[in-house]
Amino acid sequence: MRAEIDGKTVEFELGTTWRELVSTPGALGVSVRGRTLSLNAPAQDGAQAHILTYADEEGRRIYERTLRLIFLAAANRVIPGRRVRFEHSFGDALFVRLPKTTVTRDLVARIEKEMHALAHANLPIGYTQCSKEEANAYFAATGQTDKLRLFRYRHQETFHFYELDGIKEYFYGEMAPATGYVRVFQLRLYLPGLLLRRPREKEADLRMSPFKDMPKLMKTYGETGRWNGILGCENAADINEMIEKRSFREFIRVNEALHERTIEGIADQIVRSGARVVLIAGPSSSGKTTFAHRLIIALRVLGLRPMKLSLDDYYRDRGDLPLEADGRPDLERLDTLDVPLLDEHLVRLLQGEEVEAPEFDFVRGVRSEKTHLLRVAADQPIVIEGIHGLNDELTESVPRELKFKIYISALTMLNLDDHNRIRTTDARLLRRIVRDYQFRGTVPEDTMAMWPSVRRGEENYIFPYQEQADAMFNSALAYELPILKKYAYPMLCRIGPESECYTLARRLVKFLNYIRAADVEDEIPINSILREFIGGCCFYRETD
Repeated sequence: MRAEIDGKTVEFELGTTWRELVSTPGALGVSVRGRTLSLNAPAQDGAQAHILTYADEEGRRIYERTLRLIFLAAANRVIPGRRVRFEHSFGDALFVRLPKTTVTRDLVARIEKEMHALAHANLPIGYTQCSKEEANAYFAATGQTDKLRLFRYRHQETFHFYELDGIKEYFYGEMAPATGYVRVFQLRLYLPGLLLRRPREKEADLRMSPFKDMPKLMKTYGETGRWNGILGCENAADINEMIEKRSFREFIRVNEALHERTIEGIADQIVRSGARVVLIAGPSSSGKTTFAHRLIIALRVLGLRPMKLSLDDYYRDRGDLPLEADGRPDLERLDTLDVPLLDEHLVRLLQGEEVEAPEFDFVRGVRSEKTHLLRVAADQPIVIEGIHGLNDELTESVPRELKFKIYISALTMLNLDDHNRIRTTDARLLRRIVRDYQFRGTVPEDTMAMWPSVRRGEENYIFPYQEQADAMFNSALAYELPILKKYAYPMLCRIGPESECYTLARRLVKFLNYIRAADVEDEIPINSILREFIGGCCFYRETD
């Protein structure tokens, strides 16, 4: 039998595993026709395989998943029977809560010691199949009611368990074959829980990066956690049961009321600060445009007359932009904008002068010959929304005390269950898939193909500046996934193994399988952040 591994042909006998054929250091799994497989999976005749390492997105997910299993096994040794909840990412870490357990530096050190012992022992990670009835019996016996409630919505009758050091666990993806594949990690006390740190993806030799605290981001996550407590919503089963019990409409109203209250609070902060320039930045599909419109209304209620300034009009001609190694310009870079002209205009506007603002022709990719006159009064803060809003190089000549910076992102905190989270990036990608298909004529495969480039732009030009914000706004809505599923799920299911986007589409489908769709769009306000993606927004025409 023969297979091809990263272009190299290998011969093998029936029953040989990928682990026996792969000698690449740092291998964590393989990808075959868009499916992520364990190294313990049997090799297939005629397969064309790609080795997954920490340099690959799927490889990093295998690493983190295995790390979570090792943590659970270690915690079971130190505090057996206690609840563990993996919540959200935090830079290069995962924030972990231990509800009803007092988290101390000594406890964290003891769990970390056991994790290292498990990793160095290179214990095999078992993989067994059982019936749904057997799985439910195990979860009932171990008090994992979160999984019992969730599996009501899983239609398959067989389950696959991972086993390590006497515990069984269900994860939504592949694992490394043994604990020794995951040796680089660190635990850190971070009240009210701890951080499970892994290597940064840019570290080729898998070394830990220096810890970087992000207190403002963590506070925003904490506030969202408090919201979820108010809403009675932590896991997917909570959402599903609201839909079943017909309390979902009220849930939407409370979600939106919490958003409105937060926006009004940020407007109050701006007024108290006396800022003249309001800068809004955040990653793709955060709802920046709708947020900016709602903030402007909130400021008008407080007696101001904000003016929105479009960064799009300050783009440089496409032909003047430097090209990257692939021969295309990086449109996310700061120097794609005519920063000196913008800076000059802001300085003049703040001194009461009139300026001729440019207009950009996106069809031709050049600045138009047309201009429009702008002048602002003392009660007119200038609202600027764009990728580089938090970078002071964009507004270098404007004094810091005249600027108010806002970071916005959809920081999803809804889990599937206590041990399996829904990633913020996956939730944002769903928003973008729906919006691009609805209003830009872009099929999901094209949106997903662009996503790695979008993510690189966020890592380079947005996330490094987020802690400089004066306020943060979490645009995630706890009710949005059942709405987005109605649009995205059928399209994602149609993407087959022949597509380069199959791996990503399959990953999204797998977690959407556990979430019920809801047809209650008449309940969603026309000024909702979600309207920016599904349509019906009152602030702009959907063809704009």
